[in-house]
Amino acid sequence: MLDNLQNYVIGITFTGSFLILLFKKYYRILALSFTLLGLVLISFLIPSVYQNQIFLYEKYFVDFFSIIFLADGLSIFMAVVSSFIGCMILIYILDYIRSNENQYQYFFYFTLFIASMLGFVFSANLLLMYVFWEMIAIIFWRISGFYGDDEHLKASDKMLYTTFLGSVFMLVGFALIYNEYNTLNILSLRGKEISLMAAFFIIAGLLSKSAQIPFYAWLPENSRAIIPSLAILLAAEVGIYAFARLFLMTFSVPLMVFDTVIIISILTIIISGSLAFCENDIKKILIYSTIAQIGYIFLGLSTKSVIGFSAALLYIIVHGFGKAGLFLSVGIIERQTGITDLRKLGGLSKVMPLVSIGFILCALSIIGLPPFGGFFAKLLIIMSLVQQGRILAASLAVVGAVFTLLYLFRLYNAVFLGTIKRNETELKTELSPSNVTMHLEDKTTFEENKTMIIVVLIFGILSLLLGLILKLPLSFIEMIK
Repeated sequence: MLDNLQNYVIGITFTGSFLILLFKKYYRILALSFTLLGLVLISFLIPSVYQNQIFLYEKYFVDFFSIIFLADGLSIFMAVVSSFIGCMILIYILDYIRSNENQYQYFFYFTLFIASMLGFVFSANLLLMYVFWEMIAIIFWRISGFYGDDEHLKASDKMLYTTFLGSVFMLVGFALIYNEYNTLNILSLRGKEISLMAAFFIIAGLLSKSAQIPFYAWLPENSRAIIPSLAILLAAEVGIYAFARLFLMTFSVPLMVFDTVIIISILTIIISGSLAFCENDIKKILIYSTIAQIGYIFLGLSTKSVIGFSAALLYIIVHGFGKAGLFLSVGIIERQTGITDLRKLGGLSKVMPLVSIGFILCALSIIGLPPFGGFFAKLLIIMSLVQQGRILAASLAVVGAVFTLLYLFRLYNAVFLGTIKRNETELKTELSPSNVTMHLEDKTTFEENKTMIIVVLIFGILSLLLGLILKLPLSFIEMIK
């Protein structure tokens, strides 16, 4: 019954995206329905992970290319997490861009984006992975430039150039592997030792997509609008998944490769954490934080230990839920005030109490305070480093965690605590000082977008529950490798 279900999931989501173009009048219901349907179908595969089952579909074409879709523990895990976060973002976006006359285009691109991600995580041929990899980059480029003004287009172009350069590196690495083993089938390549050059070419591509040092510069520039920032959460997971799939579950590579990634991850955590602490734009703070937290995931995977691997996958869920909630909270703030400079904000917990609650729950998880899931994920990553005698790396990871605490508390304190700014220049032009007073008297007025607020609260509650029901996600993760 479940055979080839991964094919149907990919096909259904792609179908939904193109139906949006054909039936523009129903784009909202089509986007949400097909994305939810994909999530439900993927969920049917979850029990198979506990039974160590895999589902494989292969259509042979030529010696270097065949359509192979593999549903195993890792691909099912990433597909479920990505699809769930994607569905929640779509629900949020229903209200966020309701007034935009070209909003059907966003729903088309975002649904196509989810479909491409599903195609990528289920692919078991390196060239097929590359095809979906490039599709993700091109679609993300269109999402980044959705608003169409010069600043957004310039930032999205820079993203495309950077990630395309990384794609070229990765393709060269794949070519070197094919030249050595005459196949690009991941299943046939399991356990094969690849050259140091091929490994580093591939890693350069993965790091560029995940915005790690030295390829991180394109990501903060795409923070100008909340819409591309939301897609960033999912796009960044592509590089993480590919690293786990290729370097932990397929190739055999020299230990030097993992040592190099650990160094890059630590540098990324420290540098991006420092930049986040010095930044005043709330979206850029979250962008730099995203770069740093992805560094933690790479750090856990690079230990090659069972603890590090489990912690990294746990942190993918933790970060996905927590950071989604933070970005969505900022989207509400920007929509209601028109401000993203934390120096011009303050006291918003008085007029946005529910947003404030959702934000702090997500922030505490990202910071890594008990009993939130982020605490256990970061603790296990650091423990895996200590067990391997990497004391310096573990110490710097702790320093990075302190940075996270400092800049997120600074952000929360500046935006939600203190007194609200009443100056007319500090709020939307349509809000006069008298209207601001009215909003203070009626504290629910600022929280008029109920759907958006509910999504933020769901992510906040899930961030807490992940720590309280830790055995459930860990029991699933332990069955993956």
